[in-house]
Amino acid sequence: MTDAQSEAGTVEGQGPVEISEELARHLENKREELFEKFEIPDEFPPEVIEEAEARTEEVQSEIESEVDERRDLRDLTTWTTDPIDAQDFDDAISIEERDEEFVLWVHIADVTHYVTPETSMWSSAVERANTVYLPAYTVHMLPPTLAETVCSLVPEEDRLAHTVEMHLDKETLSYETIEIYKSVIESNERLTYAQAEKRLEDPDAPLHEECVLVHDLADQMHEQRKEDGSLVLNPRRDRAHTIIEECMLKANKAVTHELMWGRGVEAMYRVHPQPSPDEWDKALQEIQELDGVSIPGEAWDDPRKAVNATLESAPERQLGKIQWAVMKVMPRARYMNDPFGGHHALNFEIYGHFTSPIRRLSDLINHWIVYTNDVPEDLVALCDRASDRQKAGEQCEREYKQFLEEVGLDPNAVNNRGLEIVEGTETETTEAEME
Repeated sequence: MTDAQSEAGTVEGQGPVEISEELARHLENKREELFEKFEIPDEFPPEVIEEAEARTEEVQSEIESEVDERRDLRDLTTWTTDPIDAQDFDDAISIEERDEEFVLWVHIADVTHYVTPETSMWSSAVERANTVYLPAYTVHMLPPTLAETVCSLVPEEDRLAHTVEMHLDKETLSYETIEIYKSVIESNERLTYAQAEKRLEDPDAPLHEECVLVHDLADQMHEQRKEDGSLVLNPRRDRAHTIIEECMLKANKAVTHELMWGRGVEAMYRVHPQPSPDEWDKALQEIQELDGVSIPGEAWDDPRKAVNATLESAPERQLGKIQWAVMKVMPRARYMNDPFGGHHALNFEIYGHFTSPIRRLSDLINHWIVYTNDVPEDLVALCDRASDRQKAGEQCEREYKQFLEEVGLDPNAVNNRGLEIVEGTETETTEAEME
């Protein structure tokens, strides 16, 4: 069976959701209204586009000139795993098992090689602060011209990366050593999540052994997080998503631990306050009253573990209600220049973002801090900017999804399958009514 055939069985493979030209205009008008309301700039200024286009020229010769200053990891087996409709691939992984350790490499596109504080692209990224994902429409933080070319870890092309190399103890999965450095990589293959699942099943497929090894490690990391009290609101994710989620969490945690404990520098840390005991009690009571749902008696002492245990045993129809009960009492996470307070949901003392510099300002800033060991003077303002813009983006997404429902569209279907404008739909309808 071909990859195309196997994808046809997925939601994404059902083809785009068809809409009329009139409805397409309504959606466009609604987006413009929301962008104005939440101050989200959709178009890039000409100087930003010109700058991005200039950085995509002479790519290979520039990479060759950088090789001597970086670690050359092009012989290391490396691959990306992303949704079927992903336009850019900003993270890749490599894995090895040794006698007493796992070595996990997380390679992130070296965006700060191209986007530096003196550029218009940097100023634009600070203004936007994150990519806003609406169903079937994306407002990018960085120009796609750049993000989808030199900052995309496409297969069989040399690319500049920022690599997090983690040596993990086989028993405890704790960091034996953490190294963060500039590298040159070459991805062997670009997998979709569906393809990654198939590689896990097929012993004869390329990357099968690597996928099995990294899934075994990711599964152990996932179980360890739960035992430590990390909240897991999506307990039934497939194996491919678990691999990427756990590897990125491990890399983000490694980088911010290195920044805090190894260097003692300020950075853009992700701080998530905990709900009050009364708020947690309210959420657990609401969950306990759901039909067919029961919180295990031994789990009540730690609300996060109580939610985890309940989600694993609850009927499918109640998962959304359990998640919503928790989300209602959760304070918003914010970016801070000090990690004090930690990340309650993950139960990490120190946490921050590093793995998505194409779509989040926090990661872009942290890349710059890791590389230069220098902290921007306006770091506190940048933290506030990223926090506020993230909130605006999420509110915009929520209101746009509500509008889709109001006009009879399923936001999830639109998100997974995209949209296609079918010309003449209104005319055909009118003629049918006349007949």
